[in-house]
Amino acid sequence: QVQPVESGGGLVQAGGSLRLSCNAPRSIFRIVYMGWYRQAPGKQRELVATIASGGSTNYADSVKGRFTISGDTSKNTVYLQMNSLKPEDTAVYYCKSSTDYRDYWGRGTQVTVSS
Repeated sequence: QVQPVESGGGLVQAGGSLRLSCNAPRSIFRIVYMGWYRQAPGKQRELVATIASGGSTNYADSVKGRFTISGDTSKNTVYLQMNSLKPEDTAVYYCKSSTDYRDYWGRGTQVTVSS
């Protein structure tokens, strides 16, 4: 596979939880960041959370305190634990792997939160 591969999306009720997983393709170039982005219908793609090779993390204000990103860039793996989900979290979630050479995007996984 040349793209990262996401899994774990689905349908959940408001207040529930989901855990997304991403496996990035192996590369001769160093992975600097891995992260999660999302895009809702009619809206632009936005950052959800990122994790750097040194372990530092970054979150969108809308998900702070509810979502947790984890993983190991050296193993090309990242997770997103999503708790206290809200209908506004409904979107296609994309995994991104950033190397010294270029960025790689997954095809996305659908997350739908019902009220």
